[in-house]
Amino acid sequence: MIRVILADDHAVVRKGICDFLEEPGDITVVAEAANGDEALALIREHRPDVAVLDIQMPGRTGLEVTRAVRAGQLPVGVLILTAYDDDPFVMTALQAGANGYVLKTAEPEEIVAAVRAVHKGQSALDPALLRKVMAYVSGRPLPGSVESLSAREIEVLRLAAQGFTNKAIGVQLGISDRTVQGHLTNIFGKLDVASRTEAVTKAIQLGLVSVE
Repeated sequence: MIRVILADDHAVVRKGICDFLEEPGDITVVAEAANGDEALALIREHRPDVAVLDIQMPGRTGLEVTRAVRAGQLPVGVLILTAYDDDPFVMTALQAGANGYVLKTAEPEEIVAAVRAVHKGQSALDPALLRKVMAYVSGRPLPGSVESLSAREIEVLRLAAQGFTNKAIGVQLGISDRTVQGHLTNIFGKLDVASRTEAVTKAIQLGLVSVE
């Protein structure tokens, strides 16, 4: 049996996905999560074969959960199942370490096949997104793809999104406000923005940070 943890903040959506994943008989959903923090805790507890994650969820986003799984070197395949087909989301998810990216508009059998592929250590990509990825790996990044942010840069962005000043961010992270400004400058370059507000807005759109 392929053991799966399913994370989506909509209970009705989870129920539908769970039903068609388990219908073939070789997949079992061992736990469900309504937010990213629950998802990561359940992944650490159950060590499933595959984690099926939505991108936008309360708490940690699916991208943040993916990064945490990879940082912890957990032996779990990650399949992003989302409605977002924008280039930046796709590229950022793959850069974060996701093994697959499938849209919620896919047929149930396509999603089941994606889970099986990720379980086998293969990549699973929605056919509608293949052109985007092929262009990226061939050295021609599509407009909107972003360079990966470091864990510290994500921390700075998250605090900036909560309205903290550079000095306040520095106090919380134990660094100088000059170092904070240096991180923000790097963030501006990676996200191709010119201001703090633009950086926070784009980071939220990409699912890099979330604001409750």
